[in-house]
Amino acid sequence: MADVGTRKGGHPFLASEPFVPMDVATAASFDDLINIALAEDVGDGDITSRLVVEPDLRWGGRIVARTPGVVAGLGIAARVFTLVDPSTKVVLIVHDGSAVDGARVLATLEGEARSLLTAERVALNFLGRLSGIATLTHRYVDATAGTSTKITDTRKTTPGLRALERYAVRAGGGVNHRFGLADAVLIKDNHIAAVGSVKFAVKRARAGIAPGTVIEVECDRLEQVADAVEAGADSVLLDNMDTETMRRAVELARGRAIVEASGGMTVERVAETAATGVDVISIGALTHSAPALDVALDFDMGRR
Repeated sequence: MADVGTRKGGHPFLASEPFVPMDVATAASFDDLINIALAEDVGDGDITSRLVVEPDLRWGGRIVARTPGVVAGLGIAARVFTLVDPSTKVVLIVHDGSAVDGARVLATLEGEARSLLTAERVALNFLGRLSGIATLTHRYVDATAGTSTKITDTRKTTPGLRALERYAVRAGGGVNHRFGLADAVLIKDNHIAAVGSVKFAVKRARAGIAPGTVIEVECDRLEQVADAVEAGADSVLLDNMDTETMRRAVELARGRAIVEASGGMTVERVAETAATGVDVISIGALTHSAPALDVALDFDMGRR
């Protein structure tokens, strides 16, 4: 399964490539995931549509956003419809990453009515979920406008959906942190407790990693920041620090390590946090607490 829209290698949260919207062809790399979702929802068949709707009835319809937001997942939604029925025609009107008003048409559909009804919920679930993440990310990015601070995600993602949720963060203007445990060293409080000190943990990590692999240390006190920087960490993560302590930590690390802030980052607080000079603000809520965007499939009522 592809991690669409990001790169591997280099620093895990400073990728600078422009966002590239996913088309239907690229969405095919997620067919296994889509088929799991369809199997969960459809099971042995859509008995309502089979019993109620005539088999030769064709319909046209429109996917619409009922509330304003940033779109992500249109290619995936389209792929759901064509996997259920390859004869379905889908035309995307906007692209992922677009900011839309409520009642905006996002895509048009034409196909067998039974097939459209069978695919509808799974397609909208993907689209609403991913667009919700993109919309919330965009709010955080807007709140830090005028600063160089980047908004990034965390590993607090829905199991099985990480690649798509990371893609949605990019659609909203954020960047991605490490994809998984193998992509960078992140020494947290429990690692430090296990080995005894920040410096020893960094030394051990540096001795065993491939050149170019990032080492980051989670710090909740200024002395840990100083120890991490002196030990040669590439980045420090300021965990749940107050604003003034973050400013002092930035001074300690400036020019020597990337500074990331995390913990309790609301939309209202990120501007103040960015003003401290931190390079990155990581926000678990982007993926674990984003409300779904309200999207719907409206059908033309005439027979075709």
